[in-house]
Amino acid sequence: MKSQSMLFTIYGEYVRHYGGEIWVGSLTKLMGEFGLSEPAIRAAISRMMKQGWIESRKIGNRSYYRMTSRGKKRLDEAALRIYKEMPAEWDGNWSIVSYNIPEEKRHLRDQLRKELSWMGFGMLANSTWISPHNLEERVKDMNEAYEITSYVEIFHAQHLGWSDPAGLVSRCWNLDEINAAYEAFITEYRPKYDDIKEKLRQREGLQDNECFVEKTKLVHEYRKFLFIDPSLPDVLLPDFWLGKEAEELFRGYYDLLHPGAVRFFLSFFETAPVV
Repeated sequence: MKSQSMLFTIYGEYVRHYGGEIWVGSLTKLMGEFGLSEPAIRAAISRMMKQGWIESRKIGNRSYYRMTSRGKKRLDEAALRIYKEMPAEWDGNWSIVSYNIPEEKRHLRDQLRKELSWMGFGMLANSTWISPHNLEERVKDMNEAYEITSYVEIFHAQHLGWSDPAGLVSRCWNLDEINAAYEAFITEYRPKYDDIKEKLRQREGLQDNECFVEKTKLVHEYRKFLFIDPSLPDVLLPDFWLGKEAEELFRGYYDLLHPGAVRFFLSFFETAPVV
């Protein structure tokens, strides 16, 4: 597991619920459970600071780190999609983003494409991306952050033709590939979930550190679907869709591991003293 990606998971799953700030020594101990070394962790922290995701402050000889406002927004957006808090009903409209970024600003164009993909947009044409969710505010914030508003237009409109909804979706997203990824997730985690349930039934259970490691790995793996699954409304999904089964498995396994994982996290968690 990459240190930077794991840091996002630790902040999103634990730190953000306990004030949002943590001592670097706590991070080192917690991430050490995954075999990550202190130099690797500090290097990841440094990269995230340069990228504008986290910021630090020093009290005495101790350094404390918290997410920037940009980082908090990213974690909030991720939580909405991981825990499926997106609106269930679809109004039939599509968000459409069109852009024309000059070649000398190609790095911004590449970054825009990454951000649109992360938000769940699908590429309809070379410079035209669509989403069934109203993401106007998120796109606006992103464009302002990268200073590209003069090159980007966004619309919220109905599709009048000529593809049917399934055909339109198939042009923008590879649902077969996403389904295969869900199948792989289920294949890996169903036996683990059943094994833990059986242990709990026999009152064996897991140690808190085991719960922390397993739950964090679970969230870390499930979080990868943010980058490939656009969270389409049910009406746009195929009849055979494994996303629902994967979500139920994730929630069930998560609930089993959560109490012990939080106890272990809190046993090492230190935030900045009130001054």
